[in-house]
Amino acid sequence: MITADLAGKTALVTGGASGIGLATSTMLARMGAKVAINHLEDDPTGPARLSELRAEGLDVISAPGNVSVPGNAEAMTAAAIEALGGLDYLVNNAGTSGTPDKIPPSQLDKMTEEFWQLLLNTNLIGAFRCAHAAADALKASRGAIVNMTSIAGIGQQGSSIAYAASKSGLVSLTRSLARGLAPEVRVNAVAPGQTKTPWTENWPEERKQWARDQSVLKRRSSPEDIAEAVLFLCAGASMVTGHVLVVDGGMTL
Repeated sequence: MITADLAGKTALVTGGASGIGLATSTMLARMGAKVAINHLEDDPTGPARLSELRAEGLDVISAPGNVSVPGNAEAMTAAAIEALGGLDYLVNNAGTSGTPDKIPPSQLDKMTEEFWQLLLNTNLIGAFRCAHAAADALKASRGAIVNMTSIAGIGQQGSSIAYAASKSGLVSLTRSLARGLAPEVRVNAVAPGQTKTPWTENWPEERKQWARDQSVLKRRSSPEDIAEAVLFLCAGASMVTGHVLVVDGGMTL
């Protein structure tokens, strides 16, 4: 595993209390950063994970809020920056599939207006809201943004048409923000393949096995595999911006 000295650095991780977000929050904090962990206000998982990390001696604070809600996302980001005393890294990890089961592309009737709005507001517009609210602080620190897209955003089939479109939009947003916030802020994205998270662990075993078979490394990613890529793009990669780093064990080869 790569390491970095992040003493004195600050980070905000949206959706940071479970799965990839929790692994990222933990990794950044263990490297010495002070980390604001965003979670839904009514989700008991957030306070529970924060207590566990604090018991480990890590410097983490709560940043409750919902990135899918206009105004709420910006207020959460501003409050986190104030509590942290600045911001070096923004990890836009919060996202949703909106469905426990895969929706085949042929089932257009399931792509309702409400479904589209949920996915776009959370996966795409939510990331913009947080980036917009954090832009001045990140410019001051010459920091970095990492957006969490998916291999569904680069041509692979995702859980639904709307999910793939929202993640594809995030790829475009990443490149546009890389231009718009340059030269002070680097903006990149990570595109995971199938990853072991609380959501995917409920999938049928044959779906998990399909992912292992598709990977040339013959395994599914762990949340820590993805967090390590985020760490690289935040703490290193000083000449990398506007890039989408695929972390899928070779599923898309």
